[in-house]
Amino acid sequence: MPRTHKSLPRLYLDAPLAAGSRIALEREPTNYLLTVLRMKAGEAVVVFNGRDGAWLTRIADDHRKGAVLEAVVQTEHQTEKSDLWFGFAPLKTGRLDYLVQKATEMGAGVIQPVITQYTQVSRLKADKLLANVIEAAEQCEVLSVPELAPETALGDLIASWRHTHGLRRLIFCDESAPSHSPAQTLADLEGLPVGILVGPEGGFSDDERTLLLAQDFVVAISLGPRILRADTAAVAALAVVQATIGDWR
Repeated sequence: MPRTHKSLPRLYLDAPLAAGSRIALEREPTNYLLTVLRMKAGEAVVVFNGRDGAWLTRIADDHRKGAVLEAVVQTEHQTEKSDLWFGFAPLKTGRLDYLVQKATEMGAGVIQPVITQYTQVSRLKADKLLANVIEAAEQCEVLSVPELAPETALGDLIASWRHTHGLRRLIFCDESAPSHSPAQTLADLEGLPVGILVGPEGGFSDDERTLLLAQDFVVAISLGPRILRADTAAVAALAVVQATIGDWR
């Protein structure tokens, strides 16, 4: 995004974007722009939809029951969707919000909750998770908004992996593995599609670990000599994968 636009409000809207198109806003974004930010007709907003890049728009109508934006010019071309799959065992509120936001910021293409034996959260609100994904994308200029996949049980995920994911390798963050650098193990996966799986507070059960290690598509890695909280482990795993075989290079 041009530096002159860095200070502008940034909104995700699920609407087509093209030069001259007008976007009628629903109540929530209208309230955000006109009441919270106290913006007026003629002021600029950057808008993206995950498909058409980012666009500079201006408030064409500041009616408080439903503002209207008009697209002026494209400021960024659409980026390709990330191929990185990220699975996580849901955490308690607060840490769960943080984890989903960081996965978005770190370049996950698909984010999927995975229910394990020690998962402490049994009921997820998909709309709240998606709101966290969108908020992170807005704040960090992420144009390709990750897909939020439906929650699944670990056993079902493993049973359907080959059918659903083909040759994709599943990188399993194994806290019981001997401490070592994962760099060489990950380097051996160069050029292959990968997914990352991070367990819950308390880790995977012995039976789950045995199940994972028995699969030929699972690659176990260590995240070092310290026990990490689940949300910290997620960020560490995403960082080392992106730095070694991902899009940081």
